[in-house]
This record gives sequence, C-alpha cells and structure tokens, in this order.
Amino acid sequence: MSRTSAAVEDEEEKQRYPAGASPPSFTSQDTPHSLPERLSLEPSVSAIETSPSPSSNGTNLLSLPWEIVTQIASHLPAQCVSNVLPQVCQTLGKLGEDRLAWQLRAQKLSGPAASFPVGPKENFDWSKACLEMEQLIGCWTGQDNQAERQEEAAGGVNSENLVEMQLDVDLNGAAGAGEENAQVQSQNASDSPHLIESSSTSSPLEHIILPSGHIADVNCVLLLGGEEMLCASGSRDRNVNLWDLREGPRGKLMYTLAGRGTISTHRGWVWCLASSGPLLASGSFDSTIRLWDLEAGGAERGLIQCKAAVLCLSCERDTMLAGTHDQKLSIFDTRAADPLVKSLRLHGDAVLCLTSDDQYILSGSKDQTVALFDRRAGKLLQKVQLRSYLLSLSYSGREVWAGDNRGLVHTFSMHNSSLTPISQFNIHRSLVTGVHYSPGALYTCSSDRTIKVHLPCAPPKTLCTLHHQAGVNGLSFEGGTLAIASGDMNVEVWRPRI
Repeated sequence: MSRTSAAVEDEEEKQRYPAGASPPSFTSQDTPHSLPERLSLEPSVSAIETSPSPSSNGTNLLSLPWEIVTQIASHLPAQCVSNVLPQVCQTLGKLGEDRLAWQLRAQKLSGPAASFPVGPKENFDWSKACLEMEQLIGCWTGQDNQAERQEEAAGGVNSENLVEMQLDVDLNGAAGAGEENAQVQSQNASDSPHLIESSSTSSPLEHIILPSGHIADVNCVLLLGGEEMLCASGSRDRNVNLWDLREGPRGKLMYTLAGRGTISTHRGWVWCLASSGPLLASGSFDSTIRLWDLEAGGAERGLIQCKAAVLCLSCERDTMLAGTHDQKLSIFDTRAADPLVKSLRLHGDAVLCLTSDDQYILSGSKDQTVALFDRRAGKLLQKVQLRSYLLSLSYSGREVWAGDNRGLVHTFSMHNSSLTPISQFNIHRSLVTGVHYSPGALYTCSSDRTIKVHLPCAPPKTLCTLHHQAGVNGLSFEGGTLAIASGDMNVEVWRPRI
C-alpha cells in the first residue's frame, strides 16, 4: 500500500471517529441482530419489512436458490415449518407443502435402516408424522427408568396369564372374584414403590400417580379430551372413577359413578371404557354396558343388557360397538329404547378387542383371527388368520397396529377395503395389553411390567422403556398426555410440564 493511500485512510478514520473515540470492538457473542445497535445504525428497510421480499442487491434469503432455502428449512423444527413460516410470507409457506422435504425429514428421524411409514405411502400425512415424531423425541428421549428392581417386586401382581384365566372362568365365578377383590384393603399410593419420578424440573414431562381411589387392580383407563382434562378408570373393585387432572399437583378424584339401585358402578369387574362427546360407556363382566352423561355430573344415562361378559367397546357418535365373551360383536344405538341394532357372529371365540371408524370395524378374537367388517355395506370383507390372538388394536389412516398374547406387535395395511398383514415385531415378553398408534407415535404396554414409547417405523424405534412393579393392563393417550392402568390398583399419568 502506498503512503498516499494510507494517509487518505487515516484521514477518513479521523472523520468517522472524533478525538477520544475509538472504533467499536466486536466479540463472538455479537449476533447479526445486535450489530446495528452496537454500530448505532438505522435499521435497513429490509430489516423492518414484515416479509422478506427479494431485493435488488441480491442479499435477501429468497434470492438464494430454492434448493438452499429448502436445505436451511430442514434444520428448523417441524412446528416452525408448519406453523410459523406460512405467517412470514407466502413463499416461505410453500416449504410446508414440499412433500419430498417432509419425506427426507422423516427418514432422518427414523433412521436410514428403518422403513417409514409401514403402511401405504399414498395420501400419508407426512407433515403431521414429522411433527409428532419430533415432539415424541423431545418429550420421551432419556425418560427411561434405569433404577434396579428389587427381587420382592417380582412377588407383586403377576398378570402374564391374566387374560387367559379371566376369559375362561365362569361368569358367575368372575363376578364372585370381583366381590372378593373388593374386600382387599386399599394401599396408599405414597406407601408403595412405583415408577421412579425424575426429580429434575427440566424434564418436559411430569409424572403423577393419582390419589388412591381403587381397592383392586385397575383394568382400563380412558383420557377424555377437551379442556376438562378428565380421566376415567375401571377396576376389578367393580367401580368406575372419574378424575380431574387439573386439580392439585396430583389430580383429584371427582366421584365414583354409581348405577341405579347399586352401591357400585357394576356388579362385576369393569373391563373396558369408551366415550364420544359427553357420553361415557363402561363394560363389565356382569354382562352390561352402562352409559353415563358427563355433562350431568356423571348421571346414569342408560343400561344395555348383553348376554355375556363385555370385553371391549368402541363408540362413534351415537353408535356403540361391543365385543363379548359369547363370540358376538354387537351394534347399539344409544338413543333408542331398544338399543340393539345388529348382532354379528364374526368369530369362533371371545371378541377381545375392536376399533372402528365411520366405514370399517376391526375386531380381534381369541380364535386367533382379525375380522374386517364394512359398516356401510353391512358385510364381512375379510378374516385374517394369525398364530396368536390379539388383545389390543389401534387404527389410524391406513395403518393398523395390534398387540398379541405372545408379546408381539403386528402391523397391517388397510387399502382398497382389504386388510394385509405387513410385519410383526418382538417388543414385549408377555401380553401386549395396550397399543396407541398415530402417524408419528406408537405407545405400547404389557403385563411384562413395561410401557414403551416408539417411533412407528419398521422395526419400531424405541425411545423409552418405563419399568413398573406390576403388570400394566391398559393405556390411553390424548393431547400429549399418557395414562396407564396398573395392576397395583393405581392410575399413573405422564403429562406435559406446565
């Protein structure tokens, strides 16, 4: 550099920084947003625009090649791409419509060796799946309970052959067993060991054990959606309890539902629950389905008499579906004085589980078959023969996930009114008593005393395994909250920390 040009630069420096002033210094902590303030500069027009319109100088984000913009967006959370970018500008909103980008994101989340989705890719909701997968990973990774189990925990309730025993016993004997269990003294939840809660308040999930409300095994649990945050639980003590999860740090027992002329909800074990809007239904070994109005404080709304123990329920608006021990799948209209619409004999043994939508009914039986029934056409479409029997079913979109009596989780594809077995995975060591599936999440529980959280790919990617001291008899998931029914007379809940 010549002496003349150096002198010119020195003169310019003196004009910009008067005597006594020094040039600003920058540190690694300065961000692009803080630099204009440090330099006392007026914000540029592009900085105060509400949308990043392309500028003539070519320095704007949207002036970059679209492939680079897409690559940048792939590092943003799915929630940002879906919900935030469309509010920035119309062009960035198109990133959420890029089907290929969502597929690449899903592959990255599930891993290169996994197949996702397991079912048909046609009309699959990729953005919802990615959003759920990222939320699942953020909430459940690292939640595993690694504490060692004491040997005496193995002496707790053994549920491995629970279903076989209960479905084969005489119904009168089952009712008597329910009465016998009702005499068991209640054990306070705080006095017995359970899943160990994390003491860290930084955990995104809060684990609570609802106050002791049952005096026998809890067979089923159901989270009721909406702002009320209610939870229903059914037990072998013959009662259905209704809980308010908003009250206090551990929730509050609102009341125990009581039928007309009875001191308990049912006269036998409560085995299943279902709901639609304000209607709650409970099925029992006393061969009845009782209907409850949640908007009327849990008042009894009706009674449906069946001919055998009620083992599973599904509710769609005013239609109630029930699977019973006498091999029948019955359809009821809850508004009618004579509620029975149709009774179907699709199986050769007890109907143990079912799920439905407005077109199809799927049912699993102890005869080791799965039946697909078309509600609109009123006919059986297909029966699939298995080597084990299903205890739990979950159906969303075109995928069906189911748990059996051997610890296996099965997947099926629903396409063109056909049910096709895809795969089976060895996930648990005993009865898979509960399954919940959605496009980006899979929850399973078992009488092997575990609850597992997975990404629903093939094979499932297990994010978390929670160990329990007793068999887990069922689960329910709603709005980010997970509840389980426990063989140690409790209901346990994991919910987002407020």
